[in-house]
Amino acid sequence: MNDITTFVFDVDGVLTDGSVFIANDGEMHRTMNIKDGYAMKTAIDKGYNVCIISGGKNEGVRIRLKNLGINDIHLGAPNKVETFEVYAKLYNIKHEQVVYMGDDIPDFHVMKLVGLATCPQDACAEIKNISKYISHKNGGKGAVRDVIEQVLKVQGKWMENFEGNNN
Repeated sequence: MNDITTFVFDVDGVLTDGSVFIANDGEMHRTMNIKDGYAMKTAIDKGYNVCIISGGKNEGVRIRLKNLGINDIHLGAPNKVETFEVYAKLYNIKHEQVVYMGDDIPDFHVMKLVGLATCPQDACAEIKNISKYISHKNGGKGAVRDVIEQVLKVQGKWMENFEGNNN
């Protein structure tokens, strides 16, 4: 964990619990965990790269992630490995510097490439089998916060320069 500079996350099943509420107009609504958002924003503020690679295309998801300060949002990615390789090359990121959190088969091949493959507790068996870290939290329930917090704590950056209220 000492060499990690970059976090890459899937959306459905990682940043969400995988549930989709389908409205009468066909719009699909998801929920995301505020603590996951806080952790991603904290990572960005501390100089880490945060990237999203998802097969889903929901623009509400893009808006939420943009509001957190995430600029590298790849929705509707047909090939996650190709998207990851382009991203890594663009920013000169070595594979071993990357944490990738996925939860299902579409994440399998890209997770085999990175330095630290991680998953939520409720990921499918194939993903758990290749993960070096399995969060004790489920997708959409703080798994992203957990992995970011673990890395930042190992690197001594989690509470570094925290200026919150002590009350």
